[in-house]
Amino acid sequence: MPTAISGGSRIRTNTPAENAYNALQASSNNIALRQLRLSTGKRINTAADDVAGYITSRALMARNGGLQAALKAAGEALNVTAIGQDALDNINSLLTQIKDSASLASSGAMGTDEKVALAKGAYRLAQQIQFVVDSTVFGGKQLLQGAFSGSWVIGYYANNNLLSIGIDLTTGNADFNVAGNNFNLNATSAATAPGGNTNVFAGVTGLNLESLNNVSETNLGIFSSSQISLTLASLATALNNVNKVASYLGGIQVRINSQEELLKSQITNYNAAISRIQDADVANEQLELVKAQFLQQASLISLAQANQQPQAFLQLFR
Repeated sequence: MPTAISGGSRIRTNTPAENAYNALQASSNNIALRQLRLSTGKRINTAADDVAGYITSRALMARNGGLQAALKAAGEALNVTAIGQDALDNINSLLTQIKDSASLASSGAMGTDEKVALAKGAYRLAQQIQFVVDSTVFGGKQLLQGAFSGSWVIGYYANNNLLSIGIDLTTGNADFNVAGNNFNLNATSAATAPGGNTNVFAGVTGLNLESLNNVSETNLGIFSSSQISLTLASLATALNNVNKVASYLGGIQVRINSQEELLKSQITNYNAAISRIQDADVANEQLELVKAQFLQQASLISLAQANQQPQAFLQLFR
């Protein structure tokens, strides 16, 4: 803290001028600091500005960046569930129409021609199911052919361990209680008979929707009176299995939606905390700048006046 010492008439002791100069330096440094904060919008530009605040704000920024990445990953996982559910809903609708055709074919009032027509129409619906399966893709991977699985980091624990969520649509995933999650019309699995193969559709062994195209006047096949009951039961099971897989995806989607809302709130709160620690209060900085500019001008005047004192003592030599 400067002390008001005149120094009398001693040589090399123009103390008032030194005090004024030091005050000028302090006000100039203060002006530079305020201008820097106003130009960058930050109260903490270097660690020297606030050591503790610097560490805290950088830690918050690092975690916030991770949360933003997790929010993006949650959105991608949500896309997978949405795409898969829409496709399964479409398959459900098509299967229902096929089942309705089989139910009509089971009526004793239906003639052979009508049953063949129903079978051919149902086969066109089955072809559409195959197209839905083939076109349900995310990231270049088929979702409904029994081989898709993926994992996404959707959050971080306090110790920075990762919170991951997986989507498993592979054949044999027990979570949705379906014997085989494969919706290809021509899917096969190892049969109980040695060396044989049995068609599997939507987890139903022996259900082959392509056989609808083989129904003819001479061979009603799966629409014949001896097989129609099994056909209806198999289609009902297939519909149930489709719904199970859709429910599995729906459960994951509910959790991801909740996590997404949490991440958005956390990111907002972290941004607010970072701003309170690091950002400059523009109104206060402008106020301090004006005060520092006033002190700078006053210091300049005081320095000029203090430098006039030696002239008075020089009069003694005249």
